[in-house]
Amino acid sequence: METGIRVLFLTAVVATLCGCASLSSWIHHRQAARQAKEDQQTAQAEGDDTPPRVIDPQVERRKITVPKIKSQNVEIGLQYGALSIENFGTNPVYGFTAAYHITEDFFFQGEFGRSQAGQTSFETLSNIQLLTPSERYFTYYDLSLGYNFLPGEVFIGRKLAMSSAFYLLGGIGSTQFAGDTKFTLNFGGGYRVLPTDWIALHIGVQDRVFQSDLLGVDKLTNNIEANIGATVFF
Repeated sequence: METGIRVLFLTAVVATLCGCASLSSWIHHRQAARQAKEDQQTAQAEGDDTPPRVIDPQVERRKITVPKIKSQNVEIGLQYGALSIENFGTNPVYGFTAAYHITEDFFFQGEFGRSQAGQTSFETLSNIQLLTPSERYFTYYDLSLGYNFLPGEVFIGRKLAMSSAFYLLGGIGSTQFAGDTKFTLNFGGGYRVLPTDWIALHIGVQDRVFQSDLLGVDKLTNNIEANIGATVFF
């Protein structure tokens, strides 16, 4: 009887020890799994803070030579065009220009120009000359303030680019015409293109306004000039 009890007791002890070992193994496995999960979550969180990799595209750049205005601020040139002298028709005009660039936007410009007036309709019909040949010369001098705006580039083909800009002009001057000298206001604008860094091509239009009583009525006359020119920078 005692032997049976001892065997039963030993069996219970062995079973208890095996159960404890199994429980300890299960608890250890659960802790290891929990730790692995926490490590994975930490790694993912750290990975989210890492900035994405920037891809630098390998693009072949096209070489373009863009002319620029030299550091010198003095611009001198010649111009030629057509001048519509009110009541005396449209006639060729030629002139000289000189400019000083104060800043990239503003500049002073002086101009000299000369044209020769034609005949009025009254002279043509009546065969009476109102002016002598020397009085028909239309000569002007003026000083204007210019403003550059809308700077840009003109492209010719794929490899040639030229700097360009529109500009406005307004100033005062003097006009000698019909044997008299008149105070003159001038205003207009133009377009400048630079094929190189020292030469510029211009297209411009201006109106020269002065008071005249040549035909018996004292009034403001508008004398519109359109010209093209070339200048160089010094």
